[in-house]
Amino acid sequence: MFAVYAARIDRDQPLSGLELGERPAPEARPGWSVVDVRAASLNHHDLWSLRGVGLPEDRLPMILGCDAAGVDEDGNEVVLHSVIGQTGYGVGPKEPRSILTERYQGTFAERVAVPTWNVLPKPKELSFEEAACLPTAWLTAYRMLFTNAGVRPGDSVLVQGAGGGVATAAIVLGKAAGLRVFATSRDEAKRKRAVELGAVEAVEPGARLPQRVDAVIETVGAATWSHSVKSLRPGGTVVISGATSGDRPSHAELTRIFFLELKVVGSTMGTKEELEDLLSFCAATGVRPVIDEVLPMDRAREGFERMESGEQFGKIVLSGS
Repeated sequence: MFAVYAARIDRDQPLSGLELGERPAPEARPGWSVVDVRAASLNHHDLWSLRGVGLPEDRLPMILGCDAAGVDEDGNEVVLHSVIGQTGYGVGPKEPRSILTERYQGTFAERVAVPTWNVLPKPKELSFEEAACLPTAWLTAYRMLFTNAGVRPGDSVLVQGAGGGVATAAIVLGKAAGLRVFATSRDEAKRKRAVELGAVEAVEPGARLPQRVDAVIETVGAATWSHSVKSLRPGGTVVISGATSGDRPSHAELTRIFFLELKVVGSTMGTKEELEDLLSFCAATGVRPVIDEVLPMDRAREGFERMESGEQFGKIVLSGS
């Protein structure tokens, strides 16, 4: 079958290890389901995999892609939860949790195999392309906001780095949930888009906000860390799920954190139950993922190049069969 896969690891030039071509099709096995992929979306996780983060060379070649929506063996339209081993279903209770493409072949292919427990019904209100955007970036944003930040309607949130998949999702979800959302971006056009999506104001990174916020959604890392901490009200929470600019800020702001009793919470992906809630939320409210562009799978390299450059606003989707 046709697939998009990591053939080599290159920490400095990750796309040099990206290959498109034929790979073995997945075979059915007890407790697992094979799904025909109709749409799959890119995540920065795929670039990190090409750099060897979470993917050692002895597991190559590895089909990339965490997210997908498609059709199962019984003809049902489905969405995949990409965290494998969360409960032990399909892999055994002692296997550590992993994300597709770390231990098991991913979704950038004509077909993918996952534990049957990881297969959820796709709401009829969502297209395959929209549904394929939800299981990683949008689920991460959902958990960051509503589980780990614990914000409620009327609270205020700062979203760092508008344009990225998680950040864009947080703006849209926050607006739909009645939050007062602020956003940052270095790019004026992205700041404008953030306001169009529901941010009350979008500013350059580091700029002073009109108010201190209850929570910060942080995926940028070192470049915005001080601004995130300084933007919080006393007792506020910064939730971090990524560090695209690096994980070693020049100033950790420890004095401010303990003096103002701030909370720093790490967040990774989300649970199957949270994905079910997110799917229902989108179906019921009309909220839809922001899609930057949809490409056929044989043009995946273009999507990777666009994601690596940081030019996209929202999700890049690869269409399958």
